[in-house]
Amino acid sequence: MKKITLLIACLSLFASVSFAQSFRGLDKSPLDRAYLPDHFAHDIKFAPERNLPDSPILKIDYSRPQKKGRQVFGGMVKYNEIWRLGANEATEIKVYQDVKIDGKLLREGTYTMYAIPTEEIWTIIFNSDVDQWGHYSYYDKNDVLRVDAHVLQNDQPVEEFSIQFEDSEQGVALMYIAWDMNRVEIPIGY
Repeated sequence: MKKITLLIACLSLFASVSFAQSFRGLDKSPLDRAYLPDHFAHDIKFAPERNLPDSPILKIDYSRPQKKGRQVFGGMVKYNEIWRLGANEATEIKVYQDVKIDGKLLREGTYTMYAIPTEEIWTIIFNSDVDQWGHYSYYDKNDVLRVDAHVLQNDQPVEEFSIQFEDSEQGVALMYIAWDMNRVEIPIGY
């Protein structure tokens, strides 16, 4: 009986060591999610007192590359070229109801977001192809909306690429997209 128990223990140990060795580990650019209203999943209980919608307007899933001392714009991210707006899979936005992005209609649905950055303006693109890795399969014929946003300078560098929202009680919010010393702000009406 002791031999069988020892054999089972050895096999269990071998199986768990074997599995642990094959696990690929964490991504270098972790996945994150931004909601409009901001912190929707965490602050829903405060929605009535803050006069915010009690259901999400939209959510964005994106990966967050880090600066790590590198030159971001004009370096890792090339000017005048399509960019996946983050890392890994292309950034995706799920719109739960029709919204206006910088005054232009974006209908309910799921889209991939890309950008074409320059030193002064980023063109933000909403494309109907979803589940894309990077920007390698980007096809401009599937663009549903493009908006231009002027580049603003941050007071301090943003180490991790970030997207977040600033809520408004008047049905308009700002989407901030920032990395390193650059950011753009895009108004969203709902």
